[in-house]
Amino acid sequence: MRSLALSCLFLLAACSTQHAWHVPQEWWEAQERPVGSSDGSVVALDTQGGEQPVLFLAGALDRALAAELMAAHANLEIVYPESAQQALDLAPRVHGAEVRWATPEFVAAAPQLRWVQATSAGVDRYLANEALMEDERIVFTNMQGMHGPTIADHVFGMLLVLTRDLRIHAQDARRGQWTRQGSEVFEPVALEGRTLLVVGLGGIGREVAKRGKGFGMTVWATKRRATEPPPYVDRQETSDQLMAMLPEADVVVLCVPLTEETRGMIGAEQFAAMPNGSYLINIARGPVVDTEALMTALQDGTLAGAGLDVTDPEPLPAEHPLWQIENLIITPHVAARSSLTRGDWDRLYRENLSRFAAGEPLLNVVDKSAGY
Repeated sequence: MRSLALSCLFLLAACSTQHAWHVPQEWWEAQERPVGSSDGSVVALDTQGGEQPVLFLAGALDRALAAELMAAHANLEIVYPESAQQALDLAPRVHGAEVRWATPEFVAAAPQLRWVQATSAGVDRYLANEALMEDERIVFTNMQGMHGPTIADHVFGMLLVLTRDLRIHAQDARRGQWTRQGSEVFEPVALEGRTLLVVGLGGIGREVAKRGKGFGMTVWATKRRATEPPPYVDRQETSDQLMAMLPEADVVVLCVPLTEETRGMIGAEQFAAMPNGSYLINIARGPVVDTEALMTALQDGTLAGAGLDVTDPEPLPAEHPLWQIENLIITPHVAARSSLTRGDWDRLYRENLSRFAAGEPLLNVVDKSAGY
């Protein structure tokens, strides 16, 4: 209902040409999204109500924000190491750290380390760090959910470019040509009435599903665990039902983390199950999709088009054949970029540092056994 109210307000504002539309600041504040997920939240360190001094090593955290936090919490010290060696020298005194500093050597040298904050939603690159992942004393948190609205916008940006033939028209416009037929191979389609399958109904997947419902699509989704589906999802199944859902999916959007379970989960068998003329959007991780099978599906008509913000390999080499496929859009892993994302990212970082200093449960705790 909140997203519907927002949409209506924007529509009214755009349509009003004679009267200025003013929305009270209190209304906007009431629409603010939650800071982060409390699922699995846990206290990393008992600071006796903020009495015990704690040292945190930062890197990407805004320095002005760090100064505000230290002013608000007398027991909190935030330091920005200038090198990995300096971080290692500080390790024996450290209680919390940004993940860039949490190398196996650092973790081994930091007996008081109780919290590591990832600066990304995905943590697959850190799964091989056994010192971090296997130490049960260290709480690992991420930025899951902070990128959802922006990435979901990117998903539909790519999808609309594909389904409305916008690439072809943009090319004609640059040549100064008024050509109405668009692509000679693919006819534009409307999204209303089509079935959208969101693979991975997490923070990003939920935002994709909401937008799909707004376009009048039938929204299906898979999720690792069985839960009650949100009101904007028409059918929700567990991940093991993916193959049963693919034959009726007009658009498949991949929103899963990269784990051993999801690596290569979309390959030749899955593409064969999809209806001819369907679309695939991958904003998850490149290795979730078998690249060779994807190229075949794009060339044999199984897929009318695909949008990739992630590739395998990544970065994609200039000579890679994916670049030459006409019905494919590639963006260089930029779907999360926006001022909205940075604002949400700062809010979560601030909240977790405040909670850490006060000895309160941290948000966005990673399930190390699941890998996300």
